[in-house]
Amino acid sequence: MRNFSLGKAFVPVVGTIALIYLLLPIAHVVLFSFNEKRGRNNIIWNGFSLENWQNPCGAPQVCTAFGNSILVGVVATVIATVLGTMIAIALVRYKFKGRSTVSLLLFTPMATPEVVLGAGLAAQFLLAGVEKGLGTIILAHTMFCISYVVVAVKARVASLNPAIEEAGRDLYASPGQVFWRITLPMLSPGIIGAALLSFALSFDDFIITNFNSGTATTFPKFIYVSALKGVPAQANVLASIVFFGALALVIIVQMVNINKKKRLARTA
Repeated sequence: MRNFSLGKAFVPVVGTIALIYLLLPIAHVVLFSFNEKRGRNNIIWNGFSLENWQNPCGAPQVCTAFGNSILVGVVATVIATVLGTMIAIALVRYKFKGRSTVSLLLFTPMATPEVVLGAGLAAQFLLAGVEKGLGTIILAHTMFCISYVVVAVKARVASLNPAIEEAGRDLYASPGQVFWRITLPMLSPGIIGAALLSFALSFDDFIITNFNSGTATTFPKFIYVSALKGVPAQANVLASIVFFGALALVIIVQMVNINKKKRLARTA
């Protein structure tokens, strides 16, 4: 019989408790997406039903808010990823006046509390006479997403081996060909990771969005307004779809990486 060790059991027990703590809210969201609709509240379990999954747009404005979040997230992510990648390459590869200052200022949106950042942007839009809506949300999200893209891509650029690009130039490739065929493919893991992070931050943001959205409604705003009466089951359906979609993406990426390692092991 093995001797029981409190030290060996501590980490698994604490890890299991932490995992349950993290997954419990997600389990609640998924469970109540199957809650039978009775009245306007979705707080008490009324019984199992597939009606909400059959009509996820049944609650007023839920799909409009969800679509707005997708639109804002995609547009802000594309703009932030393109600009952030160019800034990251410039900061690592080129020397110019004020480079250290630019690097320092890029961390400002990450370090500034969202309440302060959102209020400051709202004041700027008000002074400029810009009407708040989806456009101002996209501008605000692009602004804070750029910093995360620069940090992620900058680390990837710094890890590249310049000799590979030099080999391309030695083979008479133009600067454009070197970038598109060598540099960009090597940067793609960092760029994709930064883009996914940007989209997640944009889709999930509430505080900055609430300050700069005007009458436009995004999914987090819809959830916040609905929370007092219980989030509609249809909103739980859409949230569950996002969760399972993200989970499937992670599983696919892991399987691709495992297959790639197996192929490399066989060829080695």
